[in-house]
Amino acid sequence: MLRRRPRLVARLRALLGPDTAAARQSLVALSLNSTTSLLAGAMLGSITATFAKLPGLLVLVPAAIGLRGNIFGTFGNRISTTIHAGTFRMSTRPESVLGQNVLAASSLTLVMSVALAVLAKAVAVALGLSGTTSILTLAVISVIGGVLASVVVLGATLGLSAGAVRYGWDLDNVNAPLVSTLGDVVTLPALWVATFATGLGLITSSLGVAVVAAAVLALVLSLRSRLEELRRIVQESLPVLVVAGTVSAMAGIVLEGRFSSFDRYPALLVLVPAHLSSAGALGGILSGRLSSKLVLGIVPSRATPSREARLDIFLVLLLAVPVYVFNAVGAHVVARVLGEASPGVLEMLAASLTGGLLAMALVVVIAYYGTIASVGAGVDPDTYGIPVVSSTVDFVGAFTLTVAIAALGLAAT
Repeated sequence: MLRRRPRLVARLRALLGPDTAAARQSLVALSLNSTTSLLAGAMLGSITATFAKLPGLLVLVPAAIGLRGNIFGTFGNRISTTIHAGTFRMSTRPESVLGQNVLAASSLTLVMSVALAVLAKAVAVALGLSGTTSILTLAVISVIGGVLASVVVLGATLGLSAGAVRYGWDLDNVNAPLVSTLGDVVTLPALWVATFATGLGLITSSLGVAVVAAAVLALVLSLRSRLEELRRIVQESLPVLVVAGTVSAMAGIVLEGRFSSFDRYPALLVLVPAHLSSAGALGGILSGRLSSKLVLGIVPSRATPSREARLDIFLVLLLAVPVYVFNAVGAHVVARVLGEASPGVLEMLAASLTGGLLAMALVVVIAYYGTIASVGAGVDPDTYGIPVVSSTVDFVGAFTLTVAIAALGLAAT
């Protein structure tokens, strides 16, 4: 057995070749992503009273978390492509590539935060969730929480961009996991802080009107800007972000509808953010690597993945196994530290691996064909790849995890 292990490691290194370093970079970023997502899971379990007070808020949560990754993940992907192409300059002047990306991310944060409030309300009502919180109240929570979280994530994205230029990091390998990490960690507390602006009668209503007006103004100024890159990013991003937000809101409905199942074993609720975030980060890595290689002509746009694309797919699937094992063990430990019930470490492993690998099978298909479809349609794959993957993963991940929980007999009876 001891002899086989070095041989296996040697074969993997030979197969991955230069991607061995990429695997190490990604695994470090994914480990950080999972660790902090487990903290977000602990936070999720501790604010259940807030969800009970504001029905429909849980529907907004996956979409609000995903929005951070969708906006700033694509931000990093676009910067990564310009770095690979040798056209990037570290300047935040409005007319620079980086400056226009910063303006676009800021505008999209305001606009989509309001849009998510409307989408969460609409999806909740359409799928029969009664007594949901008003749109203006959800808009206040979504915008204030979104802005607070985005300030942190924007700072980190700028730091990663600077690090990529100075130290030669590959943003395709580290951007998606780290942005997803911060999205998980800061969005939930930011939304919770934003709830203190609700329930204040006329003040809350006035705030709601103000944030909606600010979002409309940001949208108009962006679409009429003289900065071509800013206009293009906003125009291309809005449709896919709306679709992504709708799908993520449906993930919230899945969690809301099965919330009683998590009451039996709160450790499973601790697992949820890490489970969703890991699949999104893994899909983001694949999408980011493929989009850069498609733009540079390294990977051909065709129905059957080329050898180069297959290596990227293999790399991501290889990374998924230790990540989901880590998630399961970590959620079990965190729950026990908090004094919450867990079905046991083996059952947690079974639920995490079953739900995770089911989700990854779909993520690979979505990441590959979604990326080449965007190229075929003549749109920027960096703008479309991550939102399509992450939003679908939110829904697929929530669904596959609840299916795994039910199949293993861990659901509430």
